[in-house]
Amino acid sequence: MTTALKSNGKLERVLRAGGFAVTAETSPPAAADLVGPLMRVAPLKGIADAINVTDGAGAKAHLSSLATAAALVEAGLEPVLQFTCRDRNRLALQGDLLGAGAFGIHNILCLTGDAADSGDEPDAKGVFDLNSGELIAAARRLRDDGTLGSGREVGVRPKYLIGAADLPIDPPDGWKPNALRTKIEAGVDFVQTQYCFDMDRCRRYLARLADFGVPERLFILIGIGPLRSAKQARWMRDNLFGVEIPDTVVDRLEGAADQEAEGRRICAELLQELRTIPGVAGAHLMAPRQEAACAAVIEESGVLDDRPDV
Repeated sequence: MTTALKSNGKLERVLRAGGFAVTAETSPPAAADLVGPLMRVAPLKGIADAINVTDGAGAKAHLSSLATAAALVEAGLEPVLQFTCRDRNRLALQGDLLGAGAFGIHNILCLTGDAADSGDEPDAKGVFDLNSGELIAAARRLRDDGTLGSGREVGVRPKYLIGAADLPIDPPDGWKPNALRTKIEAGVDFVQTQYCFDMDRCRRYLARLADFGVPERLFILIGIGPLRSAKQARWMRDNLFGVEIPDTVVDRLEGAADQEAEGRRICAELLQELRTIPGVAGAHLMAPRQEAACAAVIEESGVLDDRPDV
């Protein structure tokens, strides 16, 4: 994997130095307000290497993700700006990619996006002019070639690390990581995965990816998060696509006097274990409206204590 920096951001510097990277996530509110979002992410400053800013999560309207990410940069935080293909055509997407570069946003995450009719305004029309792979290619072209889809050259090129989503599965016999290899060819630099609380499954998935040389070509951050209760764990397991939460985790939460505190302890332990799995470059913590809890988990886990300085 090349060592030439593409973004000049902290997340990339940590990853290329071989450190275990940790990212977190925040969702902009349905409000014309930046004070609230900045207050929520403040506990993550100096702890998380970068903070994802979701883009219309749940197919619902929220404060602009680009505006929120720009505010994080101004406050001294490093965002990962999510881009969904659902809401904008290629002209608007390329314009916002240039906007991200102009605001000094060092990381983007290219996503398809939830179906437009799955949110609270089911009459909304999905755009999907580009798919996530085509958006990755457009972002890479702007950064590396300095050209738009039309071939027209841009002035100052944006600088960012390009990310995508992944789903860690228990690979069946004969399975090949074709989707990931397609994203690599399009220009992706890192992936953040759906929740994975089953470390044995994670090990099997990374071992299969290693058979095809995938971890040598991109950085893989595994999704986890602090669970608040056994009830939440069961709901996530039953309702979120691709999420596996072992019975041992649910039973441990069920038997705890303080289930929320136990959920943080479990997450800290998973962070420590992820650091030992070959091919795992870091972790991505997701927990709606629990930015402070994520910051506490990262500190309690100790995974940042012996990292190289970058």
